[in-house]
Amino acid sequence: MSEPLRIIFAGTPEFAATALSALLTTEHEVVAVYTQPDRPAGRGRKLQPSPVKQLAVANGIEVRQPAKLRDPDDQAALAALQADLMVVVAYGLLLPQAVLDAPRRGCINIHASLLPRWRGAAPIQRAILAGDTESGVTIMQMEAGLDTGPMLLMLKTPIQSDETGGSLHDRLAELGATALLQALPGIADGSLQPEPQDDDLANYARKLDKRESRIDWTQSADEIGRQVRAFNPWPVAQCDFAGKVMRIWNAVPIEGQGGEGDEPGRVVATGKAGIDVKTGEGLLRIIELQMPGKRAMSAADFLNANTLDGVVLG
Repeated sequence: MSEPLRIIFAGTPEFAATALSALLTTEHEVVAVYTQPDRPAGRGRKLQPSPVKQLAVANGIEVRQPAKLRDPDDQAALAALQADLMVVVAYGLLLPQAVLDAPRRGCINIHASLLPRWRGAAPIQRAILAGDTESGVTIMQMEAGLDTGPMLLMLKTPIQSDETGGSLHDRLAELGATALLQALPGIADGSLQPEPQDDDLANYARKLDKRESRIDWTQSADEIGRQVRAFNPWPVAQCDFAGKVMRIWNAVPIEGQGGEGDEPGRVVATGKAGIDVKTGEGLLRIIELQMPGKRAMSAADFLNANTLDGVVLG
């Protein structure tokens, strides 16, 4: 059995905290945690520590929060930790070559995609938007390129027909933690051999933009349904109703085409099951929605106080 590794962990959101929590159950030593600086949050805009920082502090681990890692002093301080490995999960900072080279066995990343399918910031949502039938996590040896490094281990999972960005995120966080624990023994003893990616199969999963949340009713019901699911819980798909923004939390394509001459966006039927809207191809049934200043509610509850028959959603 190989000696326990001295590990630097770098990550910021809850996705990364799940992996750190798993790592803390192993024999390996987490010598320091790097995470993004505290950010203002909530109504009071008070500085809030990241989920990774909260977990590290609770476990008595040194936390470092440089705004960047390009300062030679910060790089020297990292190298002085004499780590065997750096585990990076949704850290949010680019790692200069000096940092990538500092740990004895380099830096590895838990990436929420079956590389090279989706490289970039939003692989979970892009997979749902594209209609992928499976996703997963890849343990990757990091290099200077964006998610281009050789792969060490991959775990797959199907994307369910009702999968949302939030539900897939949570499942992949747990799967990423499992993959990390599976990979560490092979990294420690050198038996896990990296496999190069096929760049021809790569797609860029650009960061989500709020402007993408606007529904285009000329798209098909399937496409809009995937948009609704991918953007739940953020930024949430939306359209216009009565001069206000209607946020759509849950919607499904259904059989049917609407009445002859109905334009995309027209409500063609309403009832306890939901609000049926004509799209460029097929019907979309809105099941859960939210109006400004209100809580999210079922379409049936919304219809108790609102009439939408024949209305055209913007």
